[in-house]
Amino acid sequence: MNAAPAPTSTPTTTEAPRDLVGIGIGPFNLSLAALAHPLTELDTAFYDQRPAFHWHPGLLIDGATLQVPFLADLVTLADPTSNWTFLNYLKTRDRLFPFYFAERFHIQRTDYDAYCRWVSEHLPGLHFGHQIDAVRWNPERALFEVDFTQLDDQGEAEALGRTYTKNIALGVGTEPYVPEPLKPLADAPTVPVVHSADYLTHRERLLAADHITVIGSGQSGAEIFLDLLKARPAGREKIYWLARTEAFAPMEYSKLGLEHFTPDYTRYFHALPEAERDRLVPAQWQLHKGIDADTIAAIHDELYQRSLHGGWPDATLTPGVSVRTAGRVAATKVELHLEHRQQGTRSRLTTDAVVLATGYKERPLGQLLAGLDPYLRRDSSERPRIDDQFRLVLDPSVTGAVYVQNAERHTHGVGAPDLGLAAWRSATILNSLTGKDPYPQPQRTAFTTFGLTGHENRATQHPQGAGQRGNLIKLVD
Repeated sequence: MNAAPAPTSTPTTTEAPRDLVGIGIGPFNLSLAALAHPLTELDTAFYDQRPAFHWHPGLLIDGATLQVPFLADLVTLADPTSNWTFLNYLKTRDRLFPFYFAERFHIQRTDYDAYCRWVSEHLPGLHFGHQIDAVRWNPERALFEVDFTQLDDQGEAEALGRTYTKNIALGVGTEPYVPEPLKPLADAPTVPVVHSADYLTHRERLLAADHITVIGSGQSGAEIFLDLLKARPAGREKIYWLARTEAFAPMEYSKLGLEHFTPDYTRYFHALPEAERDRLVPAQWQLHKGIDADTIAAIHDELYQRSLHGGWPDATLTPGVSVRTAGRVAATKVELHLEHRQQGTRSRLTTDAVVLATGYKERPLGQLLAGLDPYLRRDSSERPRIDDQFRLVLDPSVTGAVYVQNAERHTHGVGAPDLGLAAWRSATILNSLTGKDPYPQPQRTAFTTFGLTGHENRATQHPQGAGQRGNLIKLVD
């Protein structure tokens, strides 16, 4: 929340209620806004406290690519004819032919960030510099009240405002996650200890350190380790890479494995019992927390290149290690207390800089949604229940809907934060909100049939013509 004193003026209230107010303008709500744009019957507005759109600026490392194809832009998988496709962005920049000859299915992150910023700068109805303060249900008006603070260029409070809306879309994103044993490191101002989200901001300071430790075995940890390794002198790298996982494992990227990021699997997962969903999510870590094979190969190539003239690079890569505790040593170093689970051994590591590639967590919604708390329906773990249309399950007296984006992993599975499902989820939300089908959805999206119930009579269209059907497989108990 903004620390500046709140202005004392009476909030400015919009006259007519909107059909949809989006809170947060990351890729997911930007996708929703782009697909809502041609639906002229909808009055929408989207708010974000940042002054402008930026997508993970601390991780826009030179050469780093998206882990999804360019077709997973904001709109294409719901409407490839939209004006807001990545290909149309290239056309406006006279870059279609260079992209064509580059033959890249996976684009660079910097290109994706520039594309999203282009959309955010041209799409109407986006309000940056607006901090959402509270959301309430007004039973007399049968509308949601959304209070906000308008911020100036320095992020200071400038004016208060209020808008009324029939529906809300929460897209507040995630925040850097620092495990409890590592939190004391953040309080070491004289030692560069940074989360990977801020890597590029502190890169030069990190490179100046005599000894560097990277913690975390995911894609960000791998990319940062590789970037630091390339910048260190051969034979004097002095870099450690520690991971809690039992291996520096590749991400599951087989064709059928990727079908876990389809609407078919999302629907299947949502229909599972709560206990089974909770068991599955951590077990599927390699679907989204592994390292892509190209990055693993590049790391090995760099290490191998440094061994060509004899000797080994001064780089240590150790999986299966957890940090028990951590703290400062004197004023310029950090001491990590390590434990190797398989060996049952413990040791200490002293280092001059630490990068915490420890991932992200969903932003807590408790404060923002405090005004809706009496209406919220929760599961056995006190998490919000979310239906198959991405709506919070509320008391029936609330006639409006609160849709969520990337806050539903516990109900919709590993695809919740995946960019490849952004357009489909946005289309689902808009179909639900309008009660129509402005974006018709495919009946089937995967070759894999997840589960047995309800699939006994599934038939596929014969490829040779309409009216002909392939063989049915009868499922027998």
